[in-house]
Amino acid sequence: MCVLNNMKETIIILGAGVMQGPVIKIAKELNYNTIALDASSRAPCIHLADRFEQIDLKDKEGIEDFARSIQGSAKRLGIMTAGTDFSASVAWVSQRLGLPGIPYEAALDASDKSRMRKRFKLANLPSPDFFTITEKDIPGSIPFPFPVVIKPVDNMGSRGCRRADSIEEFHEAAVKAIAFSRSGCAIVEEFMEGLEFSVDAIHYQGEITICGLADRHIFFPPYFIEMGHTMPTIIDKDKQDAILDTFCAGIHALNLAGKENAGAAKGDIKLTSKGPMLGEIAARLSGGYMSGWTYPYSSGALPIKAAILIAMGEKPQGLVPVKDWTCAERAFISIPGTVKKITGIKSENGEVKKSDYVNDIFLRIAEGDKVSFPENNVTKCGNIIASAQNREDAITAAQKMAKSILIRLDSSDAQTSVFLKDANKVFPPDAFLLTEAMKAALEEIPESCISIEPEQASSCFIYPFPAFQASGLRDYMDRTVDEALDAVRLLTGFPLPVMQPFENAENETRLGRSFWAALIRGSYQGAVYLLESMGAEIDKDKDKE
Repeated sequence: MCVLNNMKETIIILGAGVMQGPVIKIAKELNYNTIALDASSRAPCIHLADRFEQIDLKDKEGIEDFARSIQGSAKRLGIMTAGTDFSASVAWVSQRLGLPGIPYEAALDASDKSRMRKRFKLANLPSPDFFTITEKDIPGSIPFPFPVVIKPVDNMGSRGCRRADSIEEFHEAAVKAIAFSRSGCAIVEEFMEGLEFSVDAIHYQGEITICGLADRHIFFPPYFIEMGHTMPTIIDKDKQDAILDTFCAGIHALNLAGKENAGAAKGDIKLTSKGPMLGEIAARLSGGYMSGWTYPYSSGALPIKAAILIAMGEKPQGLVPVKDWTCAERAFISIPGTVKKITGIKSENGEVKKSDYVNDIFLRIAEGDKVSFPENNVTKCGNIIASAQNREDAITAAQKMAKSILIRLDSSDAQTSVFLKDANKVFPPDAFLLTEAMKAALEEIPESCISIEPEQASSCFIYPFPAFQASGLRDYMDRTVDEALDAVRLLTGFPLPVMQPFENAENETRLGRSFWAALIRGSYQGAVYLLESMGAEIDKDKDKE
């Protein structure tokens, strides 16, 4: 870590996580002293900053005290954040110390979803009906029809956010949403059916500059899990214009873009049958790898550079697109369990393996970590970012790389076994969604007869399941049935031909209904776990002998 030059222009950056890494790097490229604040002394990008201070980002007074302590010794001071939920802390400090930014009350309106909805309603903007609840005030009925969406008023990453289709689901979801809220409040909204989009903007001296519009890919109801985004969007120009007009109107309704205000705004907008509707607008740049990666790869625009300059009292730069590429981000996930091994990340020489067009691989798990099927956007296992001049090249590269990363689970973790037995659930869903006819055909397959040992691999067969194999179904990582089987073969070392076993062969291992059921429920992870679990049982029997 560098020694801070007290007489240099200095910027305080809230957060030292992965999403703030580009902020620190770009600020240093602009020749500013960088001071990163974070509640964790183990934040991954601390080493990038010239100085680090361990301060809880909720502690606006503590941040103010620290900023005051260095303001006199810095040639010029600024403060900002990107990809965190603490734009109100930034606004508090900037307002109290006379630094560039937005009013604290405006930042609160853009941070608290209940306050935000009220501002949208006052401005008569398209926004769902809503009401707020607390732990002591969870109603027994809803004033508008189901489905509804429940979420904390003051959290990000879809933590505690889910859809409810009945009063029973509502009560269950309300308790969880309130638990995720720092203030103990949750908001209940009408569900908006439609495609979802993300957009970032820079506002300066009353003018709003749009940085780009991305398609969001949301899966796994009743939760809202973003399995990726693609920029630019491919929707019609008139629809894009309508979305961006609505977004800009929302920025003005929150009083973010006044003549004296300067900063960034990030929006989630839905395109419904009634037209665009406002999801959320935050007074910061986006996380989710968008502001630091997607925008530069897609258009060459640098919203982070612009936001840093604004925070330092300078005119924004770097917002003019210099290319027209597609950037695709895709996530990879896991079923519940404990990570035993991760393959597909590194090549034989130990270097990170990247395919054509892949820019970055972000791994969020390690061997020994507990993993679960995601209920929010912070419990995914990792992300791939690819870019190319051709849209399909970028999308294909990101999806192919995401599929190539295989997460092998420890066969001793019973959580995986519980998951595999709990089939046909709405959530977590089966990896492959069978038709009723295929479910009936599965029941006709003989049960497995297991006696697996590596030296017997050549005599290990899988009973055919023609209806499933030829179905064209894909799992939640877009793997075909054959690709999932190939992953099982790769991780176990078993050839596993799909064929009828020889009659009266005493040493054959026959994988039947239970094997297919594990593959259907948990894709390659489920099948590998089943085989390793049964192998472990064989080892136990040998010990007894």
